[in-house]
Amino acid sequence: MRKIIHIDMDAFYASVEQHDHPELRGLPIAVGGAESRGVVCAASYEARRFGVRSAMPGAKARKLCPQLIFVPVNFDRYREVSRAIHGIFHDYTDIIEPISLDEAFLDVTENKVGEPMAVEIAREIRRRIREELGLTASAGVSYNKFLAKVASDARKPDGLCTVHPDQALDFIATLPIEAFWGVGRATAKRMHELGISTGADLRERSLEELRRRFGKAGQVFYDFARGIDDRPVVSEWVRKSFGCEHTFDEDSAEPLEVEARLRLVAEELQRRLDRKDFTGRTLTLKVKFSDFTSLTRSTSDLEPISSLEGILRLGLRLLRGLDYSDRPIRLLGLSLSNPPEEQRPGMWVQQWLPLVDAEGRPIVFD
Repeated sequence: MRKIIHIDMDAFYASVEQHDHPELRGLPIAVGGAESRGVVCAASYEARRFGVRSAMPGAKARKLCPQLIFVPVNFDRYREVSRAIHGIFHDYTDIIEPISLDEAFLDVTENKVGEPMAVEIAREIRRRIREELGLTASAGVSYNKFLAKVASDARKPDGLCTVHPDQALDFIATLPIEAFWGVGRATAKRMHELGISTGADLRERSLEELRRRFGKAGQVFYDFARGIDDRPVVSEWVRKSFGCEHTFDEDSAEPLEVEARLRLVAEELQRRLDRKDFTGRTLTLKVKFSDFTSLTRSTSDLEPISSLEGILRLGLRLLRGLDYSDRPIRLLGLSLSNPPEEQRPGMWVQQWLPLVDAEGRPIVFD
């Protein structure tokens, strides 16, 4: 039986800022831009009580919480702290799958300290993060990635939850459908319309029905409802493109808001490209609409693209060529591919893996 831990830092960017600036502790803060086209990258728990959340326009966040304190983004600092966190992880295992700077899966089935209880390793990691870095993390422990992820969400913030194999089906049955990994607001709304409110309700639906209603994701939902998730924890894989995507908390057809969120995606993509010194000639825009239909549009430049200005110029051109006035957008993604010839022999390492279907194709939920 595999032993998987999911570690999720609590309000990571905001917590780092409050740690580095004690005068901000206990106050509602937002990391990001307060200007009209600015976007909240992260919000402290004090700010979340007012409804402030990540990817929200800064102006809207200010209306929800007039006393909100905006702090500039400092990704160099967040990466520094993330490296320290991963240094702690590596003391226990090298089978680590980073999902982002503040989130990762660890396979501790066989570990460096010879500890048979995964929960004890999770407890030790959380203690060290608190004592060595002054931050809190939530952890979930189970026999697969789905259950470990859901378990870590169940006790946030600063919690630890273990789901044993003999408890899994009962645990899943009581979960609200919103707690399922991959079920966002739009999917939850569709499921509620179908009378699916809990894991138990989902388990009653046939595979045929779920596939018909949710496409490829139907198979995943069917398996998750039964505690099945055979995906391994994978530390790295080779690729010749880089991409990222963002799902809106609420679908939007407002051009200013959509374009502001495209900028957020472009900024993250540029940071990834910069870290790996990667350039490409083809930019691809991915759009998923509120009705779950998706499309992609690509464009190429003669010169390699790597700057934020270049990504935004092409990304906005692709976006503005779409008519979404009567079909709100729920997800935006950007990817860069087609690297120059001199880059092709290199091995480009991607530090996270998307959920994939049986044919190895990525599945993206809201």
